[in-house]
Parts: sequence; structure tokens; C-alpha cells
Amino acid sequence: MAIFLTGSTGYIGALIASNLLTGHSDPLNLLVRAHDQQEAHERLWRSLQLHLDFPRFQELLNSRIQIFRGDLTDARFGLTGDDYARLVRTTDSVIHCAASLNRKSEKSCLNVNLRGTLEVIQLAMGARDQHGLRRFSHVSTVAVAGQRANEVIQEDTAIDWTRSDYDPYARTKKFCEHMVRQLLPDVQRTIFRPSIVLGDSRRPETNQFDMVRAFVFLAGLPALPFRPDARIDIVPVDYVADAVATLHQKDKLAHEIYHLSLGTESETFAQLTESLSKSQGKRGPMFIPKFEKSTSKMVNALAGRAGKIGGLATLLKVFLPYLVWDTVFDNARVVEEIGRHPAPFSQYCLPLLRFSRENHFVFKYRDWPSDAPLNSIARAAPGSPDRPL
Repeated sequence: MAIFLTGSTGYIGALIASNLLTGHSDPLNLLVRAHDQQEAHERLWRSLQLHLDFPRFQELLNSRIQIFRGDLTDARFGLTGDDYARLVRTTDSVIHCAASLNRKSEKSCLNVNLRGTLEVIQLAMGARDQHGLRRFSHVSTVAVAGQRANEVIQEDTAIDWTRSDYDPYARTKKFCEHMVRQLLPDVQRTIFRPSIVLGDSRRPETNQFDMVRAFVFLAGLPALPFRPDARIDIVPVDYVADAVATLHQKDKLAHEIYHLSLGTESETFAQLTESLSKSQGKRGPMFIPKFEKSTSKMVNALAGRAGKIGGLATLLKVFLPYLVWDTVFDNARVVEEIGRHPAPFSQYCLPLLRFSRENHFVFKYRDWPSDAPLNSIARAAPGSPDRPL
């Protein structure tokens, strides 16, 4: 029996997959969008190579991974009847991590987040009815809390249906949580809500640059339109992935919902800029909070235009509401469960920003080795004459 994981080719999902493969014994059923076997294997290698070398990846691909080639938004993921039946039959638990992060596209969020989550829930219901489902873990977001200001948010009071949302991403993820609760009432459920996920506290390398690019731009400004005492809740991806993999594998948990965040230890803009400036031997920026609204208007006006400035404005338009809301998400539950706090951003931000600038915000992926032909790693699925694709 295996863990069905969606989003294994994404930023967070790839590290969850790596943690499950290297720290636990369960096999994985992975849904990968690809036209053929070669593309599926190469996409998975591309996503996991930040965490595994190729020999280890190849070993795990042979022994612990079944790839199901499909699309989250298609009925039954677009799988054949036999492959879908095999996925149901071999799935013991579910970690649903796949999502559209396109905060400005209602269409993308509706299709991937709502329709996709419904397909995953239906798969889980099939497994539950056939042989039982150990756990359904859903990776959500703290953005389900809606528009906030100057608050510390607890897990059980985060969702307020009368409160407006910042964007389609937050709105659809909030309803995804609702679907999980309503449609799987008799299944052990875990909801994970990461805050702003930025960088890995163990290494400078990253292959996710959107938020980093925005921070590099802001770090280079002589003045910032923020309140110096406003807190920003940033959590490293290694903490998020470790929490999801670890808690999913526990027999019993004390709670259903966990904020994966820095919580009340979140640093202020003044603390972050002082740490970054000191480490570079530079003067910190001035803070001019009265320009916050005018900056937002300027960013909105420039967003979508051609050129570098337009691109940066588009990024800032997406993230700016989350940078100025001075809201943090209590993380006492997850800290108690896994026994450690996440690293603060100030401890690892400089290597991350340096790596990003030096590599021009591009991760240099390694190709599939020429001496490792794809047909050498095909294996039959248990109880099946052919490997499911």
C-alpha cells in the first residue's frame, strides 16, 4: 500500500516526496502530467534533483515509486479504467499538495484548486470504501484567513466566511478545506497551512524565485513603504515539508489543523533589513509607511507592462498585500508535535539572495544522464503485467 501524493513536481511537493522516500518506508503513488514515460521520469528527476543525486533517485524510482500519468483536473485524472482501479486499490493514504498559485487567475484557481481537489477527494472516497483510508492530508495556506491586519491568528478561528479574501487563490483554497471536511467526515484528516514559504534554511540553492526576486528588489531600495515594526511570517520550505511528511505518518495527532509558520517569533521589517544590511556592511533602508498606499497604486499601474519594471511590478502586486498586513499565524501546535521551531528568515536570507542574484534567478537543472537509458528502469507494478503510466 502506498501514499498517493499530488504535486510531486512542485516546490513544496518535491521536498515532501524526498522526505517520505528517504525518511520513511512507504512506497509512493505519484500523479505526474506527461505525454509519455520518458517525459514523466524526466519531469520527476527535474523536480527531485535539488534533494537527491541521480543514483539514489534511480534506486528509489525502481523500488518505491509508481508513476501515474494524468492530469489533476481531468475526470479520474484522465487515467484508464485499469490504472484508476489500481490507484484506488494501492492507495493507503493521501497527501494533496498540488495547487495553482496563480493568485490573479480565477480560471486557473477554479480548475486546479477546486476541480482538482474534488477529483482527489473522490479518489480518497473510493479507497476508503474499498479498503479504508488511513489519513487524508491537505496542504492549504494561511491565506484562507482572508483580509486581516495586525493580528495573531489561531488555527480554529482563521476562517471567517463573512470576511473578504485577497485573491482567487485564497478564496478557492478556503473552499477546498470546506470540501475536505464535508466530503470526508469519517476519515482522519489533517489540514496544513503554510505561511509565506521562502528558501531552505539548510542550503542557499532554490528553484523557486518569484518571491525571492521581489525580496531582492526590495532589499536594494534605499527606502521602503512599510512600517518598520510590521511583522512578516516567513517559513523555510524544509520545515514545511518535514512537518507534512512527519505528521502525515503519525498514528494519532492532537489536532486537525496546523499552521506551518514562524508564528509569534516572526521578525519585523526592521529586524530583517538590519540583519541583511549588517551582514553586507551596508546601511539599512529608511521606512516611510505613509507611502504604503501610493506605492500600491503605482505597483498596480505598472503591473502587466512590458520590460523588467513591469515584471517586478506584477510580482509585487501579487505579494504586496501579504507583506503589509502585519499578521502572523500561531505555530504552537506544530512546534509541539515535531519538537522544534523553524529557522527565522534572517538566519538564511543572505545566502539565498546571493545564490539567486549570482545565478540570475535561474536554477541550472541537470539533464537525464546519457548512460542511464529510460528503459532500464521500467518495472512492473505489483500484481500487474505493466508499469502504470
